[in-house]
Amino acid sequence: MTHPPYDAYDPTPFPHEPCTPHTPYTPPVAPFEQQAHLTYPWQPPPPKAPPAPRLPRRPAPGRHSDLRKLRGAYRSQRRVATLTALGYFTLFLALSALAPSFMTGTVSGGLTTGLLLGLCQLPVTCLALVLFERTARRRLDPLSARLRRQRASTARHDGEAP
Repeated sequence: MTHPPYDAYDPTPFPHEPCTPHTPYTPPVAPFEQQAHLTYPWQPPPPKAPPAPRLPRRPAPGRHSDLRKLRGAYRSQRRVATLTALGYFTLFLALSALAPSFMTGTVSGGLTTGLLLGLCQLPVTCLALVLFERTARRRLDPLSARLRRQRASTARHDGEAP
């Protein structure tokens, strides 16, 4: 079986395969009369009007003065407790690095100042935790209980579950 030689200049190189022209796809477009919002065909549709804002029935809880007081008291309490524990540790590290002769000095017998300050770190941390809990009971718990009571009363008034 022999094939005729391929000729690059022959417009019909394969006569056994008929060529049919391809028609390009055009998407369906609604008639211009159905597109009443368009002045020009390339113009986008007009924006929709934003919904009317809803007014809250009661003030937002974040703006309540008791809640602001509670957040402020809790923030200051965290700062004091954190700075107490970390401040003591930072003092211990600074003395170890900057005053090694002071830290290696003996207090009594074989107990050095550095070892004594290191052993005191656990009681200082425990003291910070005890003070944190005590001030929480004294200052934060009454404020949070009052806010819970107010929320429960407004929830019952509005018909929500507390």
